[in-house]
Amino acid sequence: MATFGQTNFDTTVYARGRPTYPQELYDFVFEYHKRSPDAKYERAIDLGCGTGQATIELTPFKRVTGVDPSENMIQSARELLEKGKSAQPGQIIDFVQSSAEELGFVEDNSVDLVIAAQAGHWFDWSKMWPELARVMKKGASAAFWIYSEFRLPQYPSLTPLIVDYDKGTDPANSIGPYWQQPGRSVLINHLVAIPEGNDIVPGAFEILDREYFTGPYYPDLPSPRPVTLRKVMSWDDLLGYFRTWSGLHTFKERNPSDAENPNGPLEVRFWNSLREGVAKSGGLRDEVEVEWPVAMILARKAV
Repeated sequence: MATFGQTNFDTTVYARGRPTYPQELYDFVFEYHKRSPDAKYERAIDLGCGTGQATIELTPFKRVTGVDPSENMIQSARELLEKGKSAQPGQIIDFVQSSAEELGFVEDNSVDLVIAAQAGHWFDWSKMWPELARVMKKGASAAFWIYSEFRLPQYPSLTPLIVDYDKGTDPANSIGPYWQQPGRSVLINHLVAIPEGNDIVPGAFEILDREYFTGPYYPDLPSPRPVTLRKVMSWDDLLGYFRTWSGLHTFKERNPSDAENPNGPLEVRFWNSLREGVAKSGGLRDEVEVEWPVAMILARKAV
């Protein structure tokens, strides 16, 4: 998380390189909220909002606030609104620089929906659940989701190569040693480590559900649903995505000489190895299909 907050972290490149969440995912969250007998649509909060990608999609709610500890991210989110990604007619969207666990600007029992997209693995849940219990109304909903390690569904034989690059232990050829922990492990393990809300605040939450849109990639997870997050990308776009990884950002800081490698920097070597693998599997095309397994935690405020 600290990497994203650094002044030299390029939030524009980050926003352009990351996948966007499908409407199907938002509709799943909205339908969950709709089933609450006390469902209201006055106020929603997006925690760890980053550049505001998910914030602006909370269209059913009259007022939406994006929250992020990074000044750079908040500035990028505000610029997103200014560039035409505006609120629905009559809707108010604002952004506040703040940690997720201390929402001092939010009144008690005032929020109808809380989300966190690709952020919940960074939170301190011993503080997060009590803060959610404070700000959420009775019947309010919460949805926290992440996407984990990408896959190339047309080329399953390349999965070990992806895993070795992402989670390997070789500090010269893998970014595994450079991820910030324990957040990365929480993400890779699909939020299983996040405790139940009622274990922290007994009786505060009447429902807590875990959903896994992971397809066939993680059969040990309970009741996996089909993958919903996918994108057809050019190879240049895929390389751009690799360059948004915070683990790679840390690797480059600690290994500046890697930029002089005659075979290219680390992410280019990995990218080329994928391209070579695809070429051997039937020919290299201009684009490739990419999928990301998604895990989601859903909760509803009881009182």
